[in-house]
Amino acid sequence: MPAPDSRPTMLVLRALKLGDLLVAVPALTALRRHWPEHRIVLATSGWLAPIVELVDAVDELLPTPGLSRPLDVVAGTVDLAVNLHGRGPESGVLLEALHPARLIAHAPDAPDGPEWIDGMLERERWARLVRSAGAPAHADEVGIRIPAVEPPASDAAVVHVGAFYGSRRWPAERFADVVRTLAERGEHVVLTGGAEERERALDVAARAGLPGAAVLAGRLDLTEFAAVIAAARVVVSADTGAAHLASAYGIPSVVIFGPAPPEEWGPPAHGPHVVLTEASLRRGDTFSDEPDPALLAVGVDDVLGALGRLGPGRLIRPPRRAAPSAG
Repeated sequence: MPAPDSRPTMLVLRALKLGDLLVAVPALTALRRHWPEHRIVLATSGWLAPIVELVDAVDELLPTPGLSRPLDVVAGTVDLAVNLHGRGPESGVLLEALHPARLIAHAPDAPDGPEWIDGMLERERWARLVRSAGAPAHADEVGIRIPAVEPPASDAAVVHVGAFYGSRRWPAERFADVVRTLAERGEHVVLTGGAEERERALDVAARAGLPGAAVLAGRLDLTEFAAVIAAARVVVSADTGAAHLASAYGIPSVVIFGPAPPEEWGPPAHGPHVVLTEASLRRGDTFSDEPDPALLAVGVDDVLGALGRLGPGRLIRPPRRAAPSAG
């Protein structure tokens, strides 16, 4: 853990993935605003460091690869411990071991904490928790800083073809149909995803007739990825970190939901975002290798129609016309 300074320490636990971090931003922002005198240390996955640097509420990152090991913190040195990870027993035990002066958590981990409510919007869950501790929080306060790097692509229609689990992978041929249509309409289209998704992205590009240079999947670090999303015209994605970044930057987005309900993980209602799913078919098995039926129920025309509803003429350009010849 970094050497302490003169400020009291607030240790916040959220050792998960990119989207999980971003839905906790409203709570983190509220904690910073209410306790400005504290040094906020976020215990989260070390690979998220480039994104954590963009969250103004956080002073330091404590690399925490899950809940299997004790936190690298000297017991008795933490003033406030905040459980934004979940409810016990694992996360609660880790924080209790620090012997903080005060623990902010759901009951029963903290006897004075609010009861856990299943099915709640995740941003509101954590905003509600810190409100219960006296910190006014707004669930839609999702903004983070734009990276101070030149984006590898800007003013692009970003199509994020990957997802961590197979249950969230919309078929490659459907992505290709969307990409082909966007390109025919004059959009500059780029394809993103992780290194393990580069082959899938190359397949989508080939099906859509795009050059390999349009495939950014596997070529971007997290800072560059965030910069591309922040500079995009529109983002098309399944329920992934890319969609949460679009929310954080207020970029128009179409988000295709499968196993996870948008009522729990969806974008802010006031933003330029369209959610597509078929709740009646949802199987809800996040860890399945097969796409959830709620995801498969979304067709190409559904996505193209949603893109049109985001703002005709501003977001999705009309088909490109040949320039008049000089005469």
